[in-house]
Amino acid sequence: MITVRAGSSSMHNVDVQQAVADAHRREWAKVLAVTVRVARDLDLAEECVQDAYVAALRTWAVDGVPANPGAWLVTTARRNVLDVRRRDQVFRSKMPMLVVDDVAEVDLASASAVGDDYLSLIFLCCHPALRPESQIALTLRLVCGLETPDIAQVFLVSETTMRARIGRAKKKIAAAHIPFRVPAGNDLSDRLDAVLTVIHLLFTTGHRAPSGHELTRADLAERAVDLARSLHSLMPDEREVCGLLALLLVNHARRATRTDEAGRLLLLEDQDRSQWDQEAIDEGHHLVLRALRGGRPGRFAVQAAIAALHATAPSYHDTDWSQVLVLYDELLKVWPSPVVALNRTVAVAMVDGPAAALGEVEELERNKQLADYHYLSAVKADLFRRLGRSADAAAAYRRALELADNEAERMFLADRLAESTSR
Repeated sequence: MITVRAGSSSMHNVDVQQAVADAHRREWAKVLAVTVRVARDLDLAEECVQDAYVAALRTWAVDGVPANPGAWLVTTARRNVLDVRRRDQVFRSKMPMLVVDDVAEVDLASASAVGDDYLSLIFLCCHPALRPESQIALTLRLVCGLETPDIAQVFLVSETTMRARIGRAKKKIAAAHIPFRVPAGNDLSDRLDAVLTVIHLLFTTGHRAPSGHELTRADLAERAVDLARSLHSLMPDEREVCGLLALLLVNHARRATRTDEAGRLLLLEDQDRSQWDQEAIDEGHHLVLRALRGGRPGRFAVQAAIAALHATAPSYHDTDWSQVLVLYDELLKVWPSPVVALNRTVAVAMVDGPAAALGEVEELERNKQLADYHYLSAVKADLFRRLGRSADAAAAYRRALELADNEAERMFLADRLAESTSR
């Protein structure tokens, strides 16, 4: 955390900009969730929070970065809301957008209070009045603070389409007077799949950032793990909740080994397994066993089982690839996604060989959803590389490079491209 006294000659604009960027990554969800409780309107809350970050750029350059940036931002955002109310004396009658049970002061030091607001905001965005894709997109924008282009990339749609989708969702929440709280009973169950999905997407976005210089955004990944734990506390016997928490724990256990010293991506087969978080893997494995009991497992339980097989194998090649392939076949039944089908080809390559996997990848190329998905080109390039088809591998690596926005991945792909062209 950067803390600089006012007037210090060492404070430069770049330092302030970095501090604000760090605060955006770490504090956005907390600041917005607490502000929504006061504003009772998503658009107003988001606008006031954004104004608070703009104010931080000006004020911190003069007064120094505060010891607790999150508290400063919350205070400023809430003050912005009150200013709007003072300017508009008929605020309550003109914009009664959200039903809030309690608008008392929120204890910013209380992790449970902030966690409740996180979950409340997620459940608000995941109301069944919204279309599933809108629920997820809105949560990624409001709860996670992701920019619209990054969300569009997650959904494989244009930025314009995504911006319109998010706008419609916010208007729907306002018109329907959807309450800002964690629901109970059947309402909780009805929204569970959407909530699980957004927490998973939040983790996925943090585990492998769509853009930027670093492979991961640890703040997003850790926030997703915390949310999954909170949800598990609410619903400890729900198998898919157990599955999601297990999946996140097992994957996050590898966080320290996923890049080299230069920040380049390290594939699973190249990672130092002795550096993995064994405690998290053990906890995840225990949760997987609970998630798989009691009938046909759901998509998060199956994904967790796949991740656990990777995490508990002594080495990449000693992984039970036949069982991984069986689990991917099961996953496609409960979650028929082209991305799942693409991930499955990695197991096909290990069981039946790269030629068999290449045939399936080329079949997937016909799916328009994957047309600009750089992982498809990257997988295809790797299969060509393993088959000794260097020219074809180079072409596929070039295509992946054109589509990839994350710098850590681009460095990896550039290295592989150089290897292919030197042969």
